[in-house]
Amino acid sequence: MNRRVRLLMVLAGGAGLAALLVAACLDMPGFGGDRHPYGDRAVHESLARRTANTIASVNFDQRAFDTLGEMTILFGAVLGTVVLLRQTRDERRAAPRPEDVAPPVRRYALAVLPVAVLTGLYVIAHGQLSPGGGFQGGVVAATALHLLYLGADYRALERIRPVGLYEVGDALAASAYLVLGLAGVLAGTAFLANTLLPYGTFNTLTSGGTVPLLNAAIGMEVACAVVVLLARFLDQAVEIEEESGT
Repeated sequence: MNRRVRLLMVLAGGAGLAALLVAACLDMPGFGGDRHPYGDRAVHESLARRTANTIASVNFDQRAFDTLGEMTILFGAVLGTVVLLRQTRDERRAAPRPEDVAPPVRRYALAVLPVAVLTGLYVIAHGQLSPGGGFQGGVVAATALHLLYLGADYRALERIRPVGLYEVGDALAASAYLVLGLAGVLAGTAFLANTLLPYGTFNTLTSGGTVPLLNAAIGMEVACAVVVLLARFLDQAVEIEEESGT
């Protein structure tokens, strides 16, 4: 395929996208209105499926397929990072030097670490009930583990952060999201349709049908992905050196 053909394909695709965007803008409600039909419908569907947090209902029920795309982007970013930042033949691992951290900072980091991890898990578990969810809670839980780097040292962080296990956890969580979607197809409904489980009692942990399960899968995937990302970057910054020692 030569350059001219590629340019024509880009122009054709761009023109099609522009036409769709213009058509969508022309059909939008008037600017500045205090009511929007999408919001009313989203709240109605959320309440109909016993999901107290409308945002969670949108993410893991009404537009769960979009969330699958977002998860895939993060999964691809982790995969690319693992490939690009892998240890090469002209690099070696050196013993990390102890960081110069003030004692009060170390004590504070160690005291906050379990609280931060529990907060992240709480945000994930209550995603269908209150603001938060798998994305936010996963980031909180993953970054909370790295307080051990400040409170102790890099070796201590490595002991509670076996990267291989987190890579497996990332893959399993992404697969769980897909399996839940395919379960709906096998049951005779649509992909990721929220029809497999009872909706439960409103405003309880078991309410919302498949929303809590999809939210938990996202929480696990995000937490594992962030741990792997930070591990690769920290390895490059702390341990991996070129053979020359530079």
